[in-house]
Amino acid sequence: MAAWLIILVLLGLVIVPVLYINRIIVLSNRIDNAWSQIDVQLKKRADLVPNLVETVKGYMKHEKKAIEMVVKAREEMMKIGDDIKLREKVENQLADALKTIFALAENYPKLKASENFKMLQEQLESIENKIAYARQFYNDSVLEYNNLVTTIPGIWFVGLTGKPRTREYFQIGESERKPVKVEF
Repeated sequence: MAAWLIILVLLGLVIVPVLYINRIIVLSNRIDNAWSQIDVQLKKRADLVPNLVETVKGYMKHEKKAIEMVVKAREEMMKIGDDIKLREKVENQLADALKTIFALAENYPKLKASENFKMLQEQLESIENKIAYARQFYNDSVLEYNNLVTTIPGIWFVGLTGKPRTREYFQIGESERKPVKVEF
């Protein structure tokens, strides 16, 4: 009987760490995948910006500053790598610039009626929805990972995996919490 008890304890000492280490690795991989999905959607949005700018230019001759904001934000977006904090900042700048363009478009009936503008607006709206979903999935995955690696016994095993002690959430910026301010 004692031999079986020793065998069960030894199996537990082997199985529990293996299960936790595998779970940590799987969750970390899920976070990396979720981040790449966000990245894909942000790239799609950035790729639509030149078409939007060209469409808007003809109608909004007096709104050069708003157009330049969008172009600058897109250029920044295309330069950055995987730094989540920097990516959040630049992504928020592009979102703000696009909101400004769409808010200004309200004053240009011909632009709003343009089929090309409508199509681009619908595509951007669809991409924004996908970005929101991808962010939620990413943050849910980060929550699950952080919960696992900051509680016992996960905290004991995370160091063995070479994975970070915690992962960062992808957050919206302060400007996204406020309504767009449009000045003429």
